Amino acid sequence: MELLVVRLPHGEGLPLPHRATPGSAGMDVVAAVDVRIAPGARVLVPTGLKVAVPLGYELQFRPRSGLALKHGVTLPNTPATIDADYRGELQVILINLGAEPFEVVRGERIAQMLVQRVEPVRFLEVTVLPESDRGEGGFGSTGM
Repeated sequence: MELLVVRLPHGEGLPLPHRATPGSAGMDVVAAVDVRIAPGARVLVPTGLKVAVPLGYELQFRPRSGLALKHGVTLPNTPATIDADYRGELQVILINLGAEPFEVVRGERIAQMLVQRVEPVRFLEVTVLPESDRGEGGFGSTGM
């Protein structure tokens, strides 16, 4: 699959999203600006890129495990969805759950991006659902 991408002026010189290894599921996305995130604060970090996602697909942003573990920096709305009809700049919402301020440096990897298929769905209203082995059990009902 190929995605059309436009690089904005503040994204010049930065790498396009890419997989760090051949086995990586997500593609690394980098920050296009420097930003400081205070403990407990949320910021919208621009990537300097716009993309055209094909119909029937979405982009998902997910946290980077190293940032989450080492600094408490994650995405508050994970996975974040970029719809096929959105044509604005890709931006990542980061939150600092750590105890110290966190400095995002331009070019730093801030999230992972996946391209996912979205199946069209049509809801059919019924009065009774088919039975299942699990039934209505939820919230920890399948094990200890």
